[in-house]
Formats: sequence, structure tokens, C-alpha cells
Amino acid sequence: MRVLVAPDSFAGTLSAVEAADAIAAGWRRHAVDDVLDLAPMSDGGPGFVDVLHAALGGELEPVVVSGPFGDPVPATVLLAGHTGYVESSQACGLQLTGGERAEHATTFGVGELVAAAVAAGATRVVVGLGGSGTNDGGAGLLAALGATADRPLDRGVAALEGISSVQLPELAVELVAASDVESALTGLFGATKSSGPQKGIPEERLPAVDGLLEDWAAATDRRTALAKGAGAAGGLGFALFLLGATREPGIDLVAGAVDLHRRAREADLVVTGEGAFDFSSRSGKVPYGVAAVAAEALRPCVALAGQVLVGSREMRALGIESAYSLVDMVGEERAFGDPSGALADVAARVARSWSA
Repeated sequence: MRVLVAPDSFAGTLSAVEAADAIAAGWRRHAVDDVLDLAPMSDGGPGFVDVLHAALGGELEPVVVSGPFGDPVPATVLLAGHTGYVESSQACGLQLTGGERAEHATTFGVGELVAAAVAAGATRVVVGLGGSGTNDGGAGLLAALGATADRPLDRGVAALEGISSVQLPELAVELVAASDVESALTGLFGATKSSGPQKGIPEERLPAVDGLLEDWAAATDRRTALAKGAGAAGGLGFALFLLGATREPGIDLVAGAVDLHRRAREADLVVTGEGAFDFSSRSGKVPYGVAAVAAEALRPCVALAGQVLVGSREMRALGIESAYSLVDMVGEERAFGDPSGALADVAARVARSWSA
């Protein structure tokens, strides 16, 4: 039996590569003769560069950029041919903000990453969006690339109050926003309302912060603020669109890079996974994307997750035959205390049910 193992990272505990290795280790305990094809995945969020490097090769360029509060943080640019790949969460991720001070967090370091990719020789730069702890509408990114305005652009969304004039830079490079969401910049389903609370913006502050992004849009381009993906990563999508970027769903970009469609056709079973399998998994997330590829190949798909927060009917609507929760099967303490071992144990149990 041939099994394609294509998980996302398990947020805060395992990278996609580590998750794939753990699933494979557990599966082999029960099904030593099965052929396992490991394809770690990403939707543009944490792990984006590592997954693409494993699939495409290329050169990794270590850089130091500004973190969300100005402190230097390490990051990496992947250069594959003339294309540079950068991961926004390395410069402004939730792991760097700790879910605090989102109104003062900047994306300046993401702009520095783009500039570093261009300096390394890239004529095309793909920016992975996801997992951000910022909500500045990408103002910091633009500042790092040369934008100026009548308000500070590098001090978070709070500093944008009253902004009315912005001069955008011109870049001689093709930009691609690898986005896992389709939300607009502002409004009921915009960046602030949909993701602000998880970044630490209090409920009572959401309307005011959304209003600051409305001011930002009015000073730049209201129409672009309505585009699908403008609200990705706290508005980083919007800033990239202002510079002429195109949008490509992160899961589709990575699936193409790892040749997922062919590998699914060659498999008998597809296994995916992520930290929390819930209703948001339908919004461009890895399990939904992998399940869609499996369905196209007429192959069953099962998911392993830290937590499964949907019922069987909703799960099947997402294209998943069965989903297995680490917390339910090995307990919360083990799932978080030894995520790799816990995932391997659950994979071994799943193999008993699915391996021919």
C-alpha cells in the first residue's frame, strides 16, 4: 500500500516536516511494508520557506530583520532560480508578538525580507502570508520599501490615525501574495474583525482599529482594499496589492511545487493534518486543500489533528473520510507535552484501521 503523508505544521508544537516524520514513524510501527511518500505542506504561514526548500531546493540566505516591535530577529530568504520566497511570519508572526500589543506591531521586517530577496538577485518574490501577529495594513512593509506619508508607517496601526497622504514606492520586481484567506481589508469580515481578537486586540477596540484601516485605505486605494486577500495577514495582502502583486492561494502554490496531484494519483491513501481541524479549515487551509487534491485523484483522505472541532457530517463536507484527535486519543497533557510521540502513537492506531 502506498500512503501520501501531507500535513501542515501543528501550530506551536511541530513543523510540517516534523509532523510528516512523526506520522511516518508511527505508521511504520504497524505497516512496515507500506510505501510512505512524505510531502510536508504549508498554506503560506509558518513553515512556508522550509517546505518549499525541501521541494524545490535552491539557496537559503540567512538575514536579520526588524521584528514586530523593532527588535532584530533572524529570518531566511529562499532563492530558487530567479524567484525569492519569504515567510512573513518570520518577521511579524504571532509567536513574536505573543498575542499582545497588536496595535503597535509593525510589518517593517517583512518589507526588509522582500528587499533582501531582491538584493539576492530575485526578479520575482513570493511572500507567504499567514500566522501574523500584526494588523497594520502592511504599512510597515511599504515603509521598509521606501514609502512615505504624513503619519509614521512603521509604528503599527495605532500610528495611522489621521493619515491622509501616502507616496508609494516603485519596485522593478514581480510580487506574489501567497494568501490563505480571501477577506477584504476592512469591514465585518475584514482583517481586524476576523483575526484581531487572536492577535490581542480587545473586543471593544475592534471598531476603532477597523476605522484606522479605513483611513489607511482612503489615503491609498479604497478599491484595492476590497480585493480578495487584501485582509490577509493583518492587511499585508493589501500592501502587496498596492505594489502590483498578484494573489495565489498558498496551498495551491505549494501543491504545485511539491507535485501533489501526481503523488496523490500514485497513492492508495492520503493522510493530512494540522493543529486544529475546525470550520476555518475550509478557508484555504492545508487539510481542505489536500483533501480536494485527493478527491480529484479519487483517493480517500484522513486527517490527524491536535484537536478535531467539527462533527462527522461537516468533516465529510470538507472532503475528509475520518479525522483523529490527539487530545481525544492520548490526552491533552501528552498531546502538548510530547507532540511528536503523541502524533506517532495516533498514526500507528490509524494505520491499523486503514492499512491494507
